[in-house]
Amino acid sequence: MIRVVLADDQRIVREGLALVIGTLDGVELVGTAADGAEAVAAALEHAPDVLVMDLRMPVMDGTAATRAIREQAPAVRVLVLTTYADDASLLPALQAGALGYLTKDASAEDIEAAIRAVHEGRTHLDPAVQQRLVELATVGAGADAGSGAGAPPAEGLDDLTPREVEVLRLIAAGRNNAEIADDLVLSAATVKTHINRIFAKTGARDRAQAIRYALDRGLAG
Repeated sequence: MIRVVLADDQRIVREGLALVIGTLDGVELVGTAADGAEAVAAALEHAPDVLVMDLRMPVMDGTAATRAIREQAPAVRVLVLTTYADDASLLPALQAGALGYLTKDASAEDIEAAIRAVHEGRTHLDPAVQQRLVELATVGAGADAGSGAGAPPAEGLDDLTPREVEVLRLIAAGRNNAEIADDLVLSAATVKTHINRIFAKTGARDRAQAIRYALDRGLAG
């Protein structure tokens, strides 16, 4: 059973989402919160597997609450469910430690898939959010190429080799395996090997997590 806490400051929205979550097989809603401070308290009290978090809430916003939960209750995984997908909301929430990010037009099936993915420790991003991350990475990679400032940061790269850093930059720029192979004049098998090693070294489970890793370390923006 996946234990869930729901945090949203709008009572009608909170009650509606509670009904949706309550109908999911193998999912139990164990608590609710009306602001970020209550979300942190609920995380500590109920120790849920997943906390579904709105961002713009009183007392403490969802990003600050996510950061506090990751520090005080690291076993709790946070899924953002919010109206907003602008850069000022998206990037800070992911950097604070949210594993998932959905907008409130998500269907019940989307919410269920996201809860299950986040519970398993996998990143789950709304397609529009993932596209925005790719756009940010592409713009950042293009700016680096144009300025000649292509050297990666010296620290925090989990022993990635220079070639693996190149591959990671291209993943963050939205390139698929075939395009990476063409860009770096490598075989498809070699690219796949590099990607597997990147995932192993960084702990990324998929390309979305690899993009977030690259953004966090200044490789793509």
